[in-house]
Amino acid sequence: MSAIDDAIKANERFAAGSPPAPLAAKPSRGLAVVTCMDARIDVLAALGLSTGEAHVLRNAGGVVSDDVIRSLAISQRRLGTREVMLIHHTNCGMETISDDGFSTELQEETGLAPDFPIESFADVESDVRASIKKARHSPFLPHRDEVRGFVYDVGNGRLREIRLDG
Repeated sequence: MSAIDDAIKANERFAAGSPPAPLAAKPSRGLAVVTCMDARIDVLAALGLSTGEAHVLRNAGGVVSDDVIRSLAISQRRLGTREVMLIHHTNCGMETISDDGFSTELQEETGLAPDFPIESFADVESDVRASIKKARHSPFLPHRDEVRGFVYDVGNGRLREIRLDG
């Protein structure tokens, strides 16, 4: 049985149980979290959140890409979020690749150059700062004052805040 088949079976058990309480589409805490897709990060547990309290956006590296800006703009302008928490993490796979190297690999294997940026990075703290700056300078986000960045330690589960002036 595949992982997808396992997930479908789990969903059947979930849906057969008590129906979830109805929730509003707007996150009750007014929070949007941008983090890495890394499977070691249980975002809700790590931040003490429950379903319905925050938007959680995930991608490779947790970088503030154009698509993340698009999602944050919708989150803020249509769904009431006002704070943005950016979370990168220790031992990230994006630190182990290079943009040029991965782009070349994709092109060699597929015959096509990727039309998206890879956005790898060599230093997690520097990339958190770059992500904070990108979000704070986006004209599409009306609530930029409360954009804060963190590094999550996958070894101990702790967050460390990264400041632009640090």
